[in-house]
Amino acid sequence: MPITDLLVNNAKNLGNQVSLVEINPQEDGKRTWREFSLIEASPYETFRKEMTWSEFDIKANKFANLLLTRGVQKDDKVAILLMNCLEWLPVYFGILKTGAIVVPLNYRYTAEEIKYCIKQADASVLIFGPEFTGRIEEICERLPQLHSILYVGEDCPTFADSYEKYISYCSPAAPNIQLTDDDFAAIYFSSGTTGFPKAILHRHRSLTHSAACEQNHHGQCQDDVFLCIPPLYHTGAKMHWFGSLLSGSRAVILKGVKPEWIIETASKEQCTIVWLLVPWAQDILDAIDRGDIDLDKYDLSKWRLMHIGAQPVPPSLIKRWKLHFPHHDYDTNYGLSESIGPGCVHLGVGNIHKVGAIGKAGYGWETKIVDENRQEVLPNTVGELAVFGPGVMTCYYGDEEATAQVLKDGWLFTGDMAETDEDGFIYLVDRKKDVIITGGENIYPVQIEDFLRKSDAISDVAVIGLANERLGEIAAAIISVKPGAKLTEEDVNDFCYDLPRYKRPRKIIFADVPRNPTGKIEKPLLRKIYSADSLVARQVEKEDI
Repeated sequence: MPITDLLVNNAKNLGNQVSLVEINPQEDGKRTWREFSLIEASPYETFRKEMTWSEFDIKANKFANLLLTRGVQKDDKVAILLMNCLEWLPVYFGILKTGAIVVPLNYRYTAEEIKYCIKQADASVLIFGPEFTGRIEEICERLPQLHSILYVGEDCPTFADSYEKYISYCSPAAPNIQLTDDDFAAIYFSSGTTGFPKAILHRHRSLTHSAACEQNHHGQCQDDVFLCIPPLYHTGAKMHWFGSLLSGSRAVILKGVKPEWIIETASKEQCTIVWLLVPWAQDILDAIDRGDIDLDKYDLSKWRLMHIGAQPVPPSLIKRWKLHFPHHDYDTNYGLSESIGPGCVHLGVGNIHKVGAIGKAGYGWETKIVDENRQEVLPNTVGELAVFGPGVMTCYYGDEEATAQVLKDGWLFTGDMAETDEDGFIYLVDRKKDVIITGGENIYPVQIEDFLRKSDAISDVAVIGLANERLGEIAAAIISVKPGAKLTEEDVNDFCYDLPRYKRPRKIIFADVPRNPTGKIEKPLLRKIYSADSLVARQVEKEDI
């Protein structure tokens, strides 16, 4: 069935029950959440808004009808550029209900990147929020294909129309648009870790399968409460939320990632499932260890599952987590926007003894690991991970050449290097394009990063390859040191003594590690920053590997 049917069913059967909650700890703009907690009035309600399933469906219908009055037709493209908010998902489903294709945009895009993506997707309508007024004003006259620009918020700019004003006149009745599994539903943009983002086209069946996959993996029932923190424009957050959509359970959208906010919200909302990125989990653990968070002051008895995705997970992190939260189930999920987000591979809550692996093929999925000729390799042999299932993209929209490079006979070749162990569990080694070749040896940066994260002094680390005349490339480690810790280059070199010599970083750089909103390290940016340093390629010990 099309994904919109799940919303319609929930509105019919669970209409008066809460579907979405928004928590915005900094809505006041002047006082922090902690400062609010010092006053007598309940601070939490100041930041809280909610919506029932019936209200959700009506808002989606009204926006769909607004778009239809603007001439939107089936397979037109409508772009969303909003921060996480209570309106985000009703807008998303309103677009789908018209038969149009929804195009979520990364809120960190520059004006030129926004323009590029709108053009690449052939979007004819854009809906955006106040945070992006300057960027949209800069490019709107260079986007003649946009016949309608809608603004969500107060003080609507002159080049746009007010969403609130026009939607108030629209009918709450569902539009008479027939949809099927085969209809196109969404264009998501790749994270751009290997170049300019590509437009990834999916049908409704991909979205619906992601909902079934998520519920199969994590057993969502109507009593569950999912805490959603990552950006909704990305497949990761939304497809995990699809488990809540399928089960008719409540979800909480938290606008902020401070450890105290996450724990407070999980306690107040009695959250049962929380999806974190590695840096957020580390920040929570560090805050507990520093005494900034006293777990005895919170009711976290309902929290049953913590799961992580978007990047390899250091086993040491989960070991620390289980010390503080021994009753939590744990899962990790692997996926790409090309495979409709997380779930094509997952560890499974019963396999915590395999932490470090990304798992096995997810519900409805198949996997294989292949060599450069796309022939399957033996266990414990590194190759490229390929996946097959109902969530594989249709194509890179408008790019037949790029599509042909990654799709063959329904299999998606991910560009991620991996290997299986003797039990069939898949271990991610690195991105194919991130592999460092030094003196003829392949180095997989993730292996070095996992090793360095075992240091108590290291908060985050990224390993990249830098050009070197003698060796071709050398491994450089960009290291973020934990607050209050002391770490020198000599300390790092001593710590790496147990690594094979050719895997030891030849350059140590103490700096922040940039990550995108989904938690992935921005390695192209790091290579751009540090390859310009002419000293990097020269500061190598004159020794054989």
